[in-house]
Amino acid sequence: MTVDKSAIRDAATVIVLRNRFDNPQVLMGQRGAKAAFMPNKFVFPGGAVDADDYAITLQTPLQKRCADRLQEDLRPETRPDVTTALPVAAIRELWEETGLVLGSKAAWSTPPRDWADYAATGHRPSAEALQFVFRAITPPGRPRRFDARFFLLDAAALSGDIDDFSAASDELSHLQWVPLAQARQFDLPFITEVVLAEIAGYIHDLAPPATIPFFKNDDEAGYFKRLNGRPPRKDDLGA
Repeated sequence: MTVDKSAIRDAATVIVLRNRFDNPQVLMGQRGAKAAFMPNKFVFPGGAVDADDYAITLQTPLQKRCADRLQEDLRPETRPDVTTALPVAAIRELWEETGLVLGSKAAWSTPPRDWADYAATGHRPSAEALQFVFRAITPPGRPRRFDARFFLLDAAALSGDIDDFSAASDELSHLQWVPLAQARQFDLPFITEVVLAEIAGYIHDLAPPATIPFFKNDDEAGYFKRLNGRPPRKDDLGA
């Protein structure tokens, strides 16, 4: 089957935060030089929703406020149940790219192939610790386009040693905890810089944000809006 590389794919990204009240740090890694999307850039763990993600049941769901925001302004081609598949994908991508486990202790019967290694840890995915904080659609003309939802996660919710990346795939190199105040010294995608600036304003607030910034790109323009918030201001347009 031929994949349309210009199509927008739903995706999830995880901003893992530790020491949020004292020297906050975020987990980042570097994409490979030959990667089709954002080569060499330092990024958060994440990736596109896979078909198997729709078949996974969460042990605990997202907080209601986060789930409500995910359901807003869905693209016409997006499946309604992507609001469950997105946190599932976030947990899977976190596991694949870092070897870190977010989930509850529980056994599997026959996990999908992409989930076999995760299932072997004795956990099932649990989303209550994820906070939906940002959304962005890749601008037109890029080699890959994603409708990415960013989830903030306190590292205290993870199982095991949060400094042990031995189970990670090779998709991200130089995995490390980066002090939030120094993150912009790295080679970052533009949208990652925007997200870092956004979360810096409320990392001490344990509740999910009431409104979600959405950097919406279509074939005509790119602009910021707020999910469940105010309409865009004049100075938002053309951002």
